[in-house]
Amino acid sequence: MNIKPIKSKKDYEAALKRVESLMSARKNTDKGDELDVLTTLVEAYEQKHFQIDNPDPIAAIEHRMEALKIGRKDLTPILGSKSRVSEVLSRKRKLTMEMVRNLHEKMGIPARTLIQDYELHSH
Repeated sequence: MNIKPIKSKKDYEAALKRVESLMSARKNTDKGDELDVLTTLVEAYEQKHFQIDNPDPIAAIEHRMEALKIGRKDLTPILGSKSRVSEVLSRKRKLTMEMVRNLHEKMGIPARTLIQDYELHSH
């Protein structure tokens, strides 16, 4: 594990790429620990350099998916099932605490962003 501070946009993009490669790392392994440390560094860099009002939880998930260049299928192990991913992203189902924990841990999305209330779409 060769982790260093994120000092530039280039460092930030490299850290995001590494986080993406570690998405399937298991907890309490060297790679899982590396993922935890990197997501903390990425979050700190983002707070310092991209400080804006917290997006709603779904917008935050979509933003992080774009940043990590991952698709809906990559959320299945995080949210539970393909249909659950669809329901959450289409705003038909609220995030559960387990989903919030998984999104925070595996994607580095701040928990305070994920626990915000948001509107569901009917139909």
